[in-house]
Amino acid sequence: MTSDITTGDAATGDPATRDALDVHAIRACFPALKAGTARFDAPGGTQTPQQVIDAISEALSRPLANRGGLTEGGRNAEAIVNGARQAFADLLGAEADSVAFGRSATQLVYDLARTLAKDWGPGDEVVVSRLDHDSNIRPWVQAAESVGATVRWADFDPATGELETGHVEAVLSGRTRLVALTAASNLIGTCPDISAVAELVHRAGALLHVDAVHYASHLSVDLDALGADTLVCSPYKFLGPHLGVLTGRPELLHTLRPDKLLPSSDAVPERFELGTLPYELLAGATAAVDFLAGLVPGGAGGRREDLRRAFTALESHEDRLNRRIEEGLAALDGVTVYSRAARRTPTTLFTVAGRTAADVSRELAGRNVDAPAGSFYAWEASHRLGLGEAGGVRVGLAPYTCDDDVDRLLNALDVPRP
Repeated sequence: MTSDITTGDAATGDPATRDALDVHAIRACFPALKAGTARFDAPGGTQTPQQVIDAISEALSRPLANRGGLTEGGRNAEAIVNGARQAFADLLGAEADSVAFGRSATQLVYDLARTLAKDWGPGDEVVVSRLDHDSNIRPWVQAAESVGATVRWADFDPATGELETGHVEAVLSGRTRLVALTAASNLIGTCPDISAVAELVHRAGALLHVDAVHYASHLSVDLDALGADTLVCSPYKFLGPHLGVLTGRPELLHTLRPDKLLPSSDAVPERFELGTLPYELLAGATAAVDFLAGLVPGGAGGRREDLRRAFTALESHEDRLNRRIEEGLAALDGVTVYSRAARRTPTTLFTVAGRTAADVSRELAGRNVDAPAGSFYAWEASHRLGLGEAGGVRVGLAPYTCDDDVDRLLNALDVPRP
């Protein structure tokens, strides 16, 4: 069940504001924000609301045991797992019995790549993109190389930040077995047209794996609408604890045979999960989904519909703040912004002439503004942009980002230099 977080005018005002985020009420739920830092590090992991902390604590405070129906501890564990599967089915537009959990999205992609590669061989082709986080590149490259399959690269335009559908179409062939593509770049925010890519990929007889780790933090995910065969996300990118989530088309998941221990369950989705699940983290992850679903008041259509409304409000909130940031950066001398795609998340990568990205980030941190620097595991993208391993300064938004944070960022960047 979801609960409203909004209060005051946003909850009771006129229709124009009823579905707006009450950022003051949201921020009050985050103990870490009391430290006073303006945080723009959300793409690397958001802060945690008290509701998620409480859910983790409650799970650990009650009896827990291996899943089952005989003891209270086993029943508690079973309820937590089933609740988490349903929560992420609602978040991702998937089926609950097709949601699997792992230590991280990276681990899940490695396992999935090794599993799919069992049916690949010389002459087969796998497509990856230079826009992606390395966790959606290297596992596929290494899996393909291990069986003699060929890797082909879909590029993006560094001048615009766009990865067009044609960039993928150009490297598809009748030998393509899989295309791996991000729904949103964690470095520059670019959102490729995944559904259009999916049509081309399926027409070629291949599978589409989608990295939604960054996308799911800002936009509503619908597995079927995207056309993804498999998809991963990470709850700690959207207010939850550290773990990874894998989902996909049920008919596909039932055909896959990942390596597993002999006594462990071969049922889907359990066959994709190694060892005992982190029950307390799953309880926290469910609470994070519920927190998102309660971002706007008056939900009555169930959690899936509440999430859609919440992400609509979140997108409006973040877009407004992001425009302020981009306009502010454009007014500063020597600043180059690399987030240029027409459709992108509120994630802005920039550099300042004559100063390293690390130095800019360090100076901002000294003014209690957290905007980290680097390539953020988007190794190929950073090099394609000519930034190399040093990358740039990345500014990312979250539901708790406010106008005061933006003011502090822009003021800190505009401090005169000796």
